[in-house]
Amino acid sequence: MQAHERIGAALTAANDAGRPGLVPFITAGYPEPSDFIATLKAVAEAGDVVELGIPFSDPMADGMTIQRSSFEALQKGVSLKWIFEQLDSAQGEIDAPLVMMSYLNPLLAFGYDELAKRALAAGVCGFIVPDLPFEESAELREALDAKGLGLIQLVTPATPDDRLQTLCEASRGFVYAVTITGITGGGTGLPADLTDYLDKVSGMSSIPVCAGFGIREAQDVAAVGQHANGAIVGSALVEVLEKNEDPRRFLRSLFD
Repeated sequence: MQAHERIGAALTAANDAGRPGLVPFITAGYPEPSDFIATLKAVAEAGDVVELGIPFSDPMADGMTIQRSSFEALQKGVSLKWIFEQLDSAQGEIDAPLVMMSYLNPLLAFGYDELAKRALAAGVCGFIVPDLPFEESAELREALDAKGLGLIQLVTPATPDDRLQTLCEASRGFVYAVTITGITGGGTGLPADLTDYLDKVSGMSSIPVCAGFGIREAQDVAAVGQHANGAIVGSALVEVLEKNEDPRRFLRSLFD
C-alpha cells in the first residue's frame, strides 16, 4: 500500500464502522513546541487522519484562530525542518496517517524532492497546499508521486463541474470539499445547496470526500457524514488546545 492509500483506507474503515471519518487539524508546535508530540499522539488517538498545519507568516486561507496559532508557533521557532525532526523522534508511535497542510513557500524553500523523501521517512502520507493552483502543481505532484505520497485537491461550491471532475481525478488520499458557507446549527442539517454540492463531489470522486470549514459540534459531523466520508475539524480543536483542555475528550464528543 502506498502512503497516500493509507489515508483513504483509514477513512473507509471509519465508514465501515458506521460513522464519518474524523480529520482533526492542529498547528504543529502550538500552543507549546515542547508538547507537540504529546498533543499529536492525543489527537491521533481520537482522529482517523490528522492534518498538521505548517506555520506560515501569511496563512491567508485560514481564520483568525489558526492565523494566531501559526504566528505564535513561528515566534517559538517552529519550522518544517523542526517538525520533521520531531516526527522522526516519534516513529512507530502514531498510527493515524498524517497529512501536512502548508502554503507553498515553505515547501519551495525546502525543495520538492527532499520534501517528499523526508515526509515519507517521517510518516507523512500527503499534503494540502491551499495556495497552489492545480495548473501549477505538476512539479510538486510528480515529486510526491515518486514517493507514493498524495497531493490532496481542494474544491468549493463555486468549482465548475468540469474542473471539479479534473480535481477529483487528480486528488490522492481524499478530496477536500470546502463548505465556505459553513454548517447550520440546530437539527436542520446542511443547507440544501450544500447537501447537493457534497453529494455531487462524492458522486464524482472515486476516493473519500472530506468536508471542512465551520465544523464544530457533533450535529455538524453527523450532518456532513450523511453526504461525505469525513469531517475536518480545525479552529474548534485549536481553541480547545488554547484552553489547555483535553483534545481527546473534545474529539470524542463529536460523536455523542
